[in-house]
Amino acid sequence: MGYQRQYRNDSFAYLKRLRGRSATGIVPLPWGGWCVSDAEMAQALLRGPEFNSGRSGFFGDLLPTRSAQIEVGHAVRNLLRAHVPQYREALAAEVARLPPTTQWPATATDLMYRSLADLLLHPDTPTRVRRLMDRAVHGGIVFQAPRVWQRARAELLRAKFLAALTEQVGHRRENDAGEPRDVLDAVLGACPDELTARTVAEVFLTMYRSIVAPVSASLAWAVLLAFSHHTSDSPLPWQADWIVREALRHRPMVWMVGRSVPRPTEFGGIPFQAGDTISVSPYLLHHDEQGWTDCEEFRPERWAQPAPHGPYIPFGAGPFTCAGAAVAHVLMTEALTALTGDARLSITGGDLRPAMIEGAVPRSFTVHRAVRQVHDTGRR
Repeated sequence: MGYQRQYRNDSFAYLKRLRGRSATGIVPLPWGGWCVSDAEMAQALLRGPEFNSGRSGFFGDLLPTRSAQIEVGHAVRNLLRAHVPQYREALAAEVARLPPTTQWPATATDLMYRSLADLLLHPDTPTRVRRLMDRAVHGGIVFQAPRVWQRARAELLRAKFLAALTEQVGHRRENDAGEPRDVLDAVLGACPDELTARTVAEVFLTMYRSIVAPVSASLAWAVLLAFSHHTSDSPLPWQADWIVREALRHRPMVWMVGRSVPRPTEFGGIPFQAGDTISVSPYLLHHDEQGWTDCEEFRPERWAQPAPHGPYIPFGAGPFTCAGAAVAHVLMTEALTALTGDARLSITGGDLRPAMIEGAVPRSFTVHRAVRQVHDTGRR
């Protein structure tokens, strides 16, 4: 109970305290497994066989081989990358509809989802399926619901959504559309033919969650951090790209990356048995004093120069780096640009301690957005 209270109060501070108590650079975690907290040891582990063999745990047992996992990841990445102009157009329309005052991070989730909805399931998909996808955004499927009764309702919604998706996969298998029109087409085309329609639907649902959740949460962190540190009416002193990079460093949503050890091994003088979980924390690596100057400070200007930086793994590292990392960065940068290009933002509330909901997500805060007026000179 003691560690749970500390963990809920400030998970990042609690993790740093655990690191401070370790003399070996490998921290036993109270919920099970181990975290390699020493930066050099962590980077060695990320390059070693313990972290780079077998299949990724991202898809669970849905896909039979590592090559199938890679094929699906690349197919979805390529689909999103090819449709960035369509996303940008939808994003501009959604930003224009925002009221002056919004609650975040829920607004970030809505904004990213609505801007991507036609790429997730194209507009000709049956209305019933798209409505279930709409409900899933805040129905406890993208982010786990906080209460038990809400999670029970989320399971019912998930079952309905999966059933509708399974039916849609069967229909699309019988009516090949050629070039992929949306993420479901991309998943279907990349999955092995022997997979059942239900399994393909579950792979799509995994991709749906992995697109909406981290991109929206990281966008919310970027807004919270930028406007907690820039409170004047003047334009932001940093490029949107720098802000996004620094937000991913300072408050990575994926704050712990773990793998099960495939065979008995020893690392850092500690023996591990097959099945033991050993982890690396992007948060700790991003706040390593040896690799980062002013590591505890939010400093987007550090990205102005391609100077050497410390270890940076917001999307993982090595062979298991997220295939869509570059595209996710583009989606976030485009969103921040659209939000701030013709408007002044300010925030009330805000707390830099994360809420652990499917990763490190910002706690609730309010964004006030005032659109700048266009003067007669044509300048804003």
